Amino acid sequence: MAGGGQAAVSLLTKAAQAAAGLGLAASAASTALYTVDGGQRAVIFDRFRGVLPVTSSEGTHFIVPWLQKPYVFDIRTRPHSFSSTSGTKDLQMVSLTLRVLARPDVERLPDIFTSLGLEYDEKVLPSIGNEVLKAVVAQFNADQLLTERPHVSALVRDSLVRRAREFNIVLDDVAITHLAYGPDFSQAVEKKQVAQQEAERSRFLVARAEQERRAAIVRAEGESEAARLISEATSAAGNGLIELRRIEAAKEIAAELARSPNVSYIPAGDSSQMLLGLSGAR
Repeated sequence: MAGGGQAAVSLLTKAAQAAAGLGLAASAASTALYTVDGGQRAVIFDRFRGVLPVTSSEGTHFIVPWLQKPYVFDIRTRPHSFSSTSGTKDLQMVSLTLRVLARPDVERLPDIFTSLGLEYDEKVLPSIGNEVLKAVVAQFNADQLLTERPHVSALVRDSLVRRAREFNIVLDDVAITHLAYGPDFSQAVEKKQVAQQEAERSRFLVARAEQERRAAIVRAEGESEAARLISEATSAAGNGLIELRRIEAAKEIAAELARSPNVSYIPAGDSSQMLLGLSGAR
C-alpha cells in the first residue's frame, strides 16, 4: 500500500510539473504573438534599436517578449470636426465649422509614432485647421464668403492638405459645413434687405401711378372723342339721334320691368303710352 501511495504521489507531481510547463509555454507563446486587425498597422518598439522602420500588416506576428512591444495604428479614414471664429477683411467676425476626413500615411507610421504618438490627429488637425481658416478668411470680405464660397472652400482645402502633409497626414476630404456671422453683421444684412424691399415697393408704386395716369389720359381722350362725335352727329341730323337714344333706353327699361315678377304695368288711356317717354316726343 505504501508503494502504491508513493507511485500515485509521484504521478501527480509529474502531472503538476507538466501542467506548469504547459502554462509557462502558453504564457510565453501569448506574449510572443500579437494580432493586427483589418484596417490597422503596427509599429514595433525595440528596447535596443528603438522604433523599427518597418510596419506590420494585418495578421498574427511574432515578437521577442520584453524586448519588443507593438503599437497598433488605425489607418482607416476618420472624420474630424472643429470650429473657429475668424475676422474677415472688413473686420467682421465669422464662425466656421470645418469637417475633414483624415488618415495617416502608412509608409510614414514610424515617423508619426516617433514625433506625435498614437493621438497624432487630435494633436495636429485642430491647430492647423484653425490656422488655415484664419489665414483664408482674412483674405475676403464678409459678403464674399457667401458669394465666393466655392473659391473659399478650395483655398481652405488646398492649404490644409498641404499643411497636413508636413505631418504625414493624408486628407481625403475637406468641407466647410457651417458659416455664421456676428450679430452686428446679421442686423446690417437684415436692414439692407428691408431697405431693398422698400425701394422695390416704391418703384412699384411709381410705376402703378404712371400706368394709372396714362389710363386716365387715354380714358379722357376717348370720352372727348365720343363727345365730339355725338356733337357732330347732332349737328348733322338734328335731335333725331337723341330721340333714338331715348327710345332705346325706354325699351330697355320696359324689358327689365316685364321680366320682374313683382312689377305690373297697366297702361292708361292710349295704348301707345306703353312705350315710356313717347308722348313727350310727339
